[in-house]
Amino acid sequence: MAVTAQMVKELREMTGAGMMDCKKALEEADGNMDQAVEILREKGLSKAAKKAGRIAAMGLVRVALSEDGKTASVVEVNSETDFVAKNDEFIGFVEGLAKLALEAESNDIDAFKAMAFDGGTVEEALIAKIAKIGENMSIRRIEKVSGDVLATYTHGEGNIGVIVTAKGADSDDNKAALKNIAMQVAAMNPQYVSRDEISDEELANLRKITLESALNDPFTLPKPILNGLLDKVEGVWDQADVDILKEKRTDKSFNFNYLPNFLSEEAKEKLAGLAIADKAAIVDNQIFSGLVDGRVKKELKEMCLLDQTYVRAEDGKQTVGEYLKTVDGNLALTKAVRFEVGEGIEKKEEDFAAEVAAQLAK
Repeated sequence: MAVTAQMVKELREMTGAGMMDCKKALEEADGNMDQAVEILREKGLSKAAKKAGRIAAMGLVRVALSEDGKTASVVEVNSETDFVAKNDEFIGFVEGLAKLALEAESNDIDAFKAMAFDGGTVEEALIAKIAKIGENMSIRRIEKVSGDVLATYTHGEGNIGVIVTAKGADSDDNKAALKNIAMQVAAMNPQYVSRDEISDEELANLRKITLESALNDPFTLPKPILNGLLDKVEGVWDQADVDILKEKRTDKSFNFNYLPNFLSEEAKEKLAGLAIADKAAIVDNQIFSGLVDGRVKKELKEMCLLDQTYVRAEDGKQTVGEYLKTVDGNLALTKAVRFEVGEGIEKKEEDFAAEVAAQLAK
């Protein structure tokens, strides 16, 4: 019986085994799906399917550097437990994948999984490791970058990996400077290299979010605007909160910044409602506009690598951009890649006490 691509796809979805293994099993079983499943089970290749639903949020990040030092790659491979992440076989597997990523034509993870590796494909090697080690694992992402000069940094035992590239002379001083910047990236996690990378749409959205968050937290508004809102709470707040406000307003020794500590949560929510209802007038207020601009600038300073305060600055003020100019005025950062193990993965919360209690109840 001829084996079709649809049959291979169906068997792969059923077992989690690699495409070539599924094809071979179907050919051996003469197209019989049940027999092909049994063949894969006998070879231990379908074991991975039983583990596929388990959350893999631990793992390792590894970085590899080309011989000429102009290209680097970083890969993240996840496991279920930190114990496996410290396993020598797992570490060797991830390091081998990082080196293979230097040969990748793109950062597409599916294309990477189809690359030749260890006598088969990357995906087949992964499934074999899952079957052998006994935990769910996943090759989450890779990235390969090149530059005139670059530096890499791996934090700790491999929970963060960074690559920084730049245009400029491939000198020892520049490499050392980029190494420092790579450590900065690991610590401060910037989203962009410079403000030039932020689109007008993203900038507008950042301002919108900042504006709305200010309205929803009215006690952080400029005092004239806040007092204007507080003048409107009569008949909106419960009488107890109104009385507290009157008392604190007449107490000249009271630090008004502490007023929220004395009010009910309901009063705070209603005050935010008043601010949102009065949005048009507040937004037109120049004082409020200045507050929003200041918060946006502060946010950009944290988001953009060149604007961040350099962590090793002696004066505590020097930015990353200013630091680089002291090293080489012609050195220009082009890219910063940062992988952190498990970032963005929803981790399962374990309640061992509840689990033990449930077992005892049985």
